[in-house]
Amino acid sequence: MTTFTDLHLSEPLLRALAEEGYTVPTPIQAGAIPHLLQGRDLLGLAQTGTGKTAAFALPILHRLAQHRVPHTAKCPRVLVLAPTRELASQIDESFVAYGRHMRLSHAVIFGGVGQGRQVEAMRRGVDVLVAAPGRLLDLINQGHVNLNSVEVLVLDEADRMLDMGFVRDIRRLVAMMPKERQTLLFSATMPAAIAELASGLLRDPARVEVTPPSTTVERIRQAVMFVDDSNKKQATLMLVQSPKVVRAIVFTLMKHEANKVAEFLCAQGVNAEAIHGNKSQGARERAMAGFKSGAVKVLVATDIAARGIDVDDVSHVFNYDLPNVPESYVHRIGRTARAGREGWAVSLCDAEQRAWLRDIEKEIGQKLPVFMDHPFHSEMASSSTMRPPVLGSGGRGRQNGHGGGGGRPGGQNHGPQRSGGRPGGQPSGAPGRNNRRSSGGGYRAA
Repeated sequence: MTTFTDLHLSEPLLRALAEEGYTVPTPIQAGAIPHLLQGRDLLGLAQTGTGKTAAFALPILHRLAQHRVPHTAKCPRVLVLAPTRELASQIDESFVAYGRHMRLSHAVIFGGVGQGRQVEAMRRGVDVLVAAPGRLLDLINQGHVNLNSVEVLVLDEADRMLDMGFVRDIRRLVAMMPKERQTLLFSATMPAAIAELASGLLRDPARVEVTPPSTTVERIRQAVMFVDDSNKKQATLMLVQSPKVVRAIVFTLMKHEANKVAEFLCAQGVNAEAIHGNKSQGARERAMAGFKSGAVKVLVATDIAARGIDVDDVSHVFNYDLPNVPESYVHRIGRTARAGREGWAVSLCDAEQRAWLRDIEKEIGQKLPVFMDHPFHSEMASSSTMRPPVLGSGGRGRQNGHGGGGGRPGGQNHGPQRSGGRPGGQPSGAPGRNNRRSSGGGYRAA
């Protein structure tokens, strides 16, 4: 078994990892770190929750520790591009945690907040800059940031940046950097546009691919509830009020719907916060801080806002609205069943979203078991749809041989737990993942 010591990382990094309780790297870390320590470009295909941030942060920090150079004003040595503010903040926190025993200077740049502190942070130059492309281009155009000293470029969640229309911005930024650099590209999927981008940016890259979407799906107990649109709020309240729900994310399609659902839950005594693009950065950070600490039980989010939510003990994901892009379903439910635990993902489907449900089931290669033992079941929404055996109260089904699919969706299978951890709540075993699996079986919501 490979350990972090076997990877020959520098002593300050090994000390930080030991303090976190990390000894065994995840597959993406074990596969990527040796190539990156050799200076190779890398194409990494991995889902969120696999430990990919540490897979690039640790070898980058090793490089910085081994090769100290004076800072150049307004210039970063390392640039990490991320699609959202939340993900940029999470990555910056990871660098700080792993580099705690180094003299590391860092900055994070994104929109939605005043630029004054970001400009000041870049004034003397930094080792590591984590940035969202839009605000970074703004500061470059104002003369506050210069990319002519970038030694390492990381593109994280490249497929999501493509979805959000950032590819043109990325190409503009890359044109400002030295051609002699190390480039890393990480993506959960590999559409043709990402393959084209990678071929233009990477030189003879190593390719490391782990955790295809089906593996993520198989760890999660999934169910669908057919509910009329008018009953969705009450059905969601019923689900989140289960004592088995420790920490949940509720997904909506629209920002205004996220606000309405959060307000409704709060009015019913459930601590909930909405997070979406129209919220100020301060409000988003306060909501995330409350969610991580446990003061907020339910985070109601849109798809884009949820990118970068890296909280390991999310016990449940509830789809208030099904996503109209089937790949988004996999991204959504991947917020639970992290760190080797299992989790629940329950989707509410009204009559108008049945076509989306069929697309999702085709994407994941299985039909979702139906949960009918609740007061909001809609025959109209469920009619004309061939389903697997219905789950009643206390049932113990299995999905494709992977884990128990039965029981009430308010239930939770408690996997290995960990006390303490770095900011963001990393699991034991390795940054971003615990390789142990807990046993299957159905659970009832008491």
